[in-house]
Amino acid sequence: MAMQSAPTEAKIANGNGNGQNFTFALTILTSLFFLWGFITCLNDILIPHLKALFSLTYTQAMLIQFCFFTAYFVVSLPAGIIIEKTGYKKGIVIGLITAGLGCLTFYPAAALASYPVFLVGLFILASGITLLQVAANPYVTILGKPETASSRLNLTQAFNSLGTTIAPIFGSYFILSAAVKTTEELKKLNGQELTAYKLAQAASVQVPYLGITAALFIIAAIFAIIKLPEIEAPSSEHGKKEEKKGKSSSNHNAWSYLHLILGAVGIFVYVGAEVSIGSFLVNYLGQPYIANLTPEIAGKMVAFYWGGAMVGRFIGSAIQMKVDPGKYLGINAIIAAILVLTSMLTFGKIAMWTILAIGLFNSIMFPTIFSLSIKDLGKHTGQGSGILCMAIVGGALIPFVQGMLADKIGIHHAFILPIFCYLFIAYFGFAGHKPKLLKGE
Repeated sequence: MAMQSAPTEAKIANGNGNGQNFTFALTILTSLFFLWGFITCLNDILIPHLKALFSLTYTQAMLIQFCFFTAYFVVSLPAGIIIEKTGYKKGIVIGLITAGLGCLTFYPAAALASYPVFLVGLFILASGITLLQVAANPYVTILGKPETASSRLNLTQAFNSLGTTIAPIFGSYFILSAAVKTTEELKKLNGQELTAYKLAQAASVQVPYLGITAALFIIAAIFAIIKLPEIEAPSSEHGKKEEKKGKSSSNHNAWSYLHLILGAVGIFVYVGAEVSIGSFLVNYLGQPYIANLTPEIAGKMVAFYWGGAMVGRFIGSAIQMKVDPGKYLGINAIIAAILVLTSMLTFGKIAMWTILAIGLFNSIMFPTIFSLSIKDLGKHTGQGSGILCMAIVGGALIPFVQGMLADKIGIHHAFILPIFCYLFIAYFGFAGHKPKLLKGE
């Protein structure tokens, strides 16, 4: 960060928080980051699987990400209200149960071999994860010293990346391992044979998602039982100054802060770029002019993309203790844009490894943009978190647009879209993140 957070630590609601150790709370919260990373990344495996199963175009296949990430836009603000009324802990429990119900929907979706039912299940699942994000991200930033908030969130996000690294391998074994018939082979099947084939292929997602359902419900029960500190967000420096002057800050809200608005755009384009790249990887690596890999092997290669994000977050968490997070964010964004461009202009192994290497530089972007955006919001931190989580809808819209581009100009050159996303992130990192109230506020 170019500017450090206000030197006011989070307060325990009951006033007994002096010197309290938040290690246990942070440890248990880290499991949530792992879990929603794992679930979200399984979409990268579902996309090629359902695309082949239902003979979808790239645009139609991107409805998976569209429905999933649209939930962030629809649910984020209501989730913020729920958190304010119930508290972080109960909000997390509600989120886990909702996500579990979404996963459970995959069982009838597979039994019916129905793409629309899959999409409904994805929306419910993402609604639960949205609630978890709205609760957990700001909770981590204020569980400790403000000046280390970015580093702390990067560290927990590293375990989110551990989940995204394992998910493609898990999904490749359990979902993509079955032989998939080509479009020409499907045309040769009669109606009964085609129905039987679709049911068999769809059934491969039932057991994995039932297992995830069980895990979500078990973790919800654990969170319902354990005790977590109830905390209040620190007051912003701006709010303190207003109070000293005897002025009311009631006319301000989170939308009054320019750096939050720019940060929301940053989250929008970052999630859009990351999800777009991940969503197309299996099909991209399967192209004859790139790597000509089978879906199962390509799915395992996706782990390098998300594994790079995991490694980068552990490294970034340490680096940002000493280096300006804004500048570090800007440098990472420029490198990511260069890697995308290189992959677009080359073929074979160079194109494959440059696109996979982007994960390393994506690594610190979400937590850094998030922590820079909510800096100095004070009592508006919860609302700011909801706005930022709404911006995750970029993961719905940008992949969908890239899908349309892929159908028209080919998958290779459709990656032009993420380049523009990374250029905006570079601007936010170098200049746009500095806390500033809008004129007239």
